[in-house]
Amino acid sequence: MAERLFLRLDDDPLHGPESGVPAGTLRAFPVGAALRGHVSHIMLYSETFAEGHEVRERVLPDGAVRLVFNLGDAPSAGEGEGLAVEAIGASAAPVVVRMRRKVEGLSVTLRPGAAAALLGFPVGEIGGSAVHLDALWQGEGTELLGRMAEAPDDATRVTLLHAVLQRRLRDSSAAAGNTAAAMHAAQLIAASDGRRSLREVATTVGVGERRLQQLFHAHVGLSPRAWSRLARMHGCLRALRLQSSPAWADVALDSGFYDQSHLVNEFRALCGVTPTEFMGHAVSGSSKTAC
Repeated sequence: MAERLFLRLDDDPLHGPESGVPAGTLRAFPVGAALRGHVSHIMLYSETFAEGHEVRERVLPDGAVRLVFNLGDAPSAGEGEGLAVEAIGASAAPVVVRMRRKVEGLSVTLRPGAAAALLGFPVGEIGGSAVHLDALWQGEGTELLGRMAEAPDDATRVTLLHAVLQRRLRDSSAAAGNTAAAMHAAQLIAASDGRRSLREVATTVGVGERRLQQLFHAHVGLSPRAWSRLARMHGCLRALRLQSSPAWADVALDSGFYDQSHLVNEFRALCGVTPTEFMGHAVSGSSKTAC
């Protein structure tokens, strides 16, 4: 059994994909103009494992909500079985994903604050768990997956996906003003690497702090404080990619942590590894370690 580290950096708010998975297993598709304000990434993943072999992938949290359509054997978190079509709520904790046999499908990463508009549901209600998409889409998730499975190629599958997402966005009952306010607030916090105070963010967006909490619960799926912690951690992770032998006390202060102990505690809570263990994965060039 092997464990791999998967982290997302490099694009917008809490950012794009960078991983220790083998080259060629991930493929990005362009997001259509009608969806770019609400969808960050559409990724195809495909990987085959030897019979009887299992890989566990530690996925570091980025606070995003995702829709996943599994055309092969569905990966699973923990010891439960994976779902064919699922909405995965925003999380501030690492997740270990188990993969076996033929893993293939499409993953849609929603922009922070856009989830309620596409799901038709306050995303904070599902927390960081995975729920069957049919529970939110009244059976349309399974129907769409079936049409994808019958499609002749990946481009056609993505076209089908675009059409459904665009229609759901047009028919959304989520108030556009609330969605825009939540997205704006999340962007402000992410752009500052979590350094802007929540009072300042609320004032800039034009709401009170209590209302800011409500908007984050419904549209982001995390509390503003949890989102700020993730933003600070991802700012730190981006900085670490430029350093081969970091001075941890300096890294802690430069990244907005109180001290080195605070940095270590946040790494353990948000990443499930220590800063030194994280660097070991990054420096090795291969994220595979004994499990």
